[in-house]
Amino acid sequence: MIQRRLTPNNSPLILTATTLLAILAAMTIAALLFADSGANPLTAYYALFHEPFATLRGFGYALVRATPLTLIALGTIVAWRSGFTYLGFEGCFVLGAASTAWLALTTHLNPWLFFPAALLLSFTTGALWAGLTGLLRARFGGNEVLISLMSNYIAILIVKYLVSGPMRAPGSLPETDQLPHPTWLPFILPGTRAHAGILIAIAAAALVWLLLKKLPLGFELVVTGLNPTAARYAGINVRSRILISALLSGGLGALAGLTELLGVQHRLMDGISGGVGFTGVIVALLARLNPLAVLPTALLYGGLTVGADAMQRRANIPSSITFILQSLIVLFILASSLLRHYEFKRTPIPTARPNQ
Repeated sequence: MIQRRLTPNNSPLILTATTLLAILAAMTIAALLFADSGANPLTAYYALFHEPFATLRGFGYALVRATPLTLIALGTIVAWRSGFTYLGFEGCFVLGAASTAWLALTTHLNPWLFFPAALLLSFTTGALWAGLTGLLRARFGGNEVLISLMSNYIAILIVKYLVSGPMRAPGSLPETDQLPHPTWLPFILPGTRAHAGILIAIAAAALVWLLLKKLPLGFELVVTGLNPTAARYAGINVRSRILISALLSGGLGALAGLTELLGVQHRLMDGISGGVGFTGVIVALLARLNPLAVLPTALLYGGLTVGADAMQRRANIPSSITFILQSLIVLFILASSLLRHYEFKRTPIPTARPNQ
């Protein structure tokens, strides 16, 4: 018999066990597709996990993939736990990257001045962009899901105009000149592409955890997300808290664009985000909106992306199957949350009473 638990089981053991079971279930189903394509599932899965987690070079790439995912997932957590269902991180990402590129190309600041200025400018750009959606939601009751989704297209088109017109490099593709080397984020692991952006992501995760768990403002944001009516009754200004969550989440999303630009691409180009603004939302859901769980979750997701590329090369598996595997892992991990809310209980079978 299946019964709903009175409170969800959020013990670390259950969370770890359900996540591992979900990954094993996804791998089992995907193995059938591997066999159908003539590939050895053991060889494929060895490449999937060995490349990102057992080689220094692959681990560096996993950190590179995890950095923007972490920052966008943190922005998702701040917004969604405040009751602000924001989905405009693609726009924040590209505008954050664009503002950082403008600063790097038009000014020649000392690195000690450039990096703080770039962080401030990028965060402010993303905060103002998401703040427009937050203002429409708080002041006029607009639907933030639809508004933020449509704002992504506006931001992407703005960046496309910039790289095709005012900021375009002479005689080049729709992209800017390469940024000056002093503006690049330094590498932190010798022999890898891992850059200092991961340190920004770690610091952001600590600050978001501190905000939501220890500070009065974070408590008010969470209460606003859980029950706006109760928050108003307690004297919390719900409108201002929604706007604050929009500003913070947009700023974090823009920092993801900064790390990608200064740590990986080193020039602004059309399509720089690559859909990471939506993938970061998935990472936040996989981490169950826990700021501290975002880091290992983003690293796992980034590692699976790197491993999927290696699996495709070594086992000659079609790219479509690797995408199916990633999708199955995400789907089963999200579905495994049912095991935290429901439990299986055995009910005794009634025995017939003897005739008296």
